[in-house]
Amino acid sequence: MAELKILDADVAGWQATAPPEGGAAIWWLGQAGFAVRSGEASLLIDPYLSDSLARKYAGAEFPHVRMMPPPLDPAEVTGVSWVFCTHAHSDHLDPDTVGPIARNDPDCRFVVPRSAAAVAVERGLGAEALVALDDGESADLAPAVTVEAVASAHERLQVNAAGEQMFLGYVIRMGGLTIYHSGDCVPYDGLAARLAGRGIDLALLPVNGRDEYRASRSVPGNFHFDEAFDLCVAAGIGLLVVHHFGMFDFNTVAPARLAERIARREPSPRVVVPEIGRVTMLRP
Repeated sequence: MAELKILDADVAGWQATAPPEGGAAIWWLGQAGFAVRSGEASLLIDPYLSDSLARKYAGAEFPHVRMMPPPLDPAEVTGVSWVFCTHAHSDHLDPDTVGPIARNDPDCRFVVPRSAAAVAVERGLGAEALVALDDGESADLAPAVTVEAVASAHERLQVNAAGEQMFLGYVIRMGGLTIYHSGDCVPYDGLAARLAGRGIDLALLPVNGRDEYRASRSVPGNFHFDEAFDLCVAAGIGLLVVHHFGMFDFNTVAPARLAERIARREPSPRVVVPEIGRVTMLRP
């Protein structure tokens, strides 16, 4: 398992923070969002750094008011090599986040599901800036950075009319580390087997769960914590960073409940509950 250190570090200074040699520094941005910096690249995964959903759903049953402020202003984010968006939901492919980043960094590239490519263009990204993937496809992004797409089920595997998966996760290899971000996902047959043997050091998995109440209101869910933990055990992943909580009051998990489940299941894999203003340092 990779060597792990967790330190206080404001995400506003992420571009100036030196990652461990051969490793990576990882900040949580809230919801499913992460900033990752290695010696090879600076990248963002599923950043939601605006209030676009609060404006969209104002006055609705679920008004999508943020429970935490954005830790970064997307208008000030520069120097990003890659932005990974796992699917077209706006807390993962947010027009008010990806649009400013694209304008700030014309050389930035956006990895998206091929099924979401048209939506990405509608939300302000140029077609030339996209790296569009479907399940099982991979891309060499830089000499030491590669990505492989793995289908995700939110709450089921779903394809569009062209047979392209609507929801993806990504296995990202950066230098000596391999990171898996599932996007929004629940367990499905074959997922653990697909991840096993890939040498994944770290899994970034949602743990806000799912229930009949949310499903009846068209709010698809994610892993319960124990399901995320069991996936890591089955796939041989030694470190789990949980996420997708604390953003919207109707779609989160109680911190005390999460802490209780973690205490029952540790020590292997090791579990990290991220906090805004802290950085996870990983070294192979």
